[in-house]
Amino acid sequence: MTPDELEAALELAFEDCDRAAAPLTVEQKQLLRRSLGVGDARGRARNPLAQLSVVERQALLEFVHHCQQQGQGWKRVLLTDWLQGRASGSVQFLRDRYGLQWLEQVTPRHLAEYEDLLDNGPLVRLQIGDRIEVSNGLWEWVQDSGPCSREWFPCTVIGLPPDPDEETAPEAHTEALTANSPKPHTRCVVRFDSGAEYEIQGIYEWNRPNWRWLDP
Repeated sequence: MTPDELEAALELAFEDCDRAAAPLTVEQKQLLRRSLGVGDARGRARNPLAQLSVVERQALLEFVHHCQQQGQGWKRVLLTDWLQGRASGSVQFLRDRYGLQWLEQVTPRHLAEYEDLLDNGPLVRLQIGDRIEVSNGLWEWVQDSGPCSREWFPCTVIGLPPDPDEETAPEAHTEALTANSPKPHTRCVVRFDSGAEYEIQGIYEWNRPNWRWLDP
């Protein structure tokens, strides 16, 4: 059995346990994976969201999106609930079954891997200070194979300029946008480790394939 087939079999087994109302704990799942040698082929830690059931994952993604729309950090909201002993609604299962150790593992990169499950635009928006990697596809033609292959360069988000239509929009219209659903910036300025700076246009639209989250 190949590693991919083994991983798929494990996922099915975990889903069967969920449906039988006998879910495994995070520690039990991790132990099984370590024992069977299942993990990320690139050596990185496996996405913690893969440990959730389909229903749990969808509930978490919707919760994260709702917090984003309210301008709140989703982890901060959860931790405040936990510290004050409040129930967390549709994501209470995170406290009951997974806990703080699991929560701390989740990064924007992990969430972004599942953001296509929601038809609501970017799930996690860029903020000043975020670390990302950008592809040379932003400034040159790249191919999967050939003399100009894709390369990735680490950088830091240092600016989120307002979009042109927002700069000229009437004040009342801008306030309405902010009150109902904050519109994400569609361009950003990054600074490479070399000190050079670059402005990326369409970060959530046409240039989304040319950047990815960089874990701390």
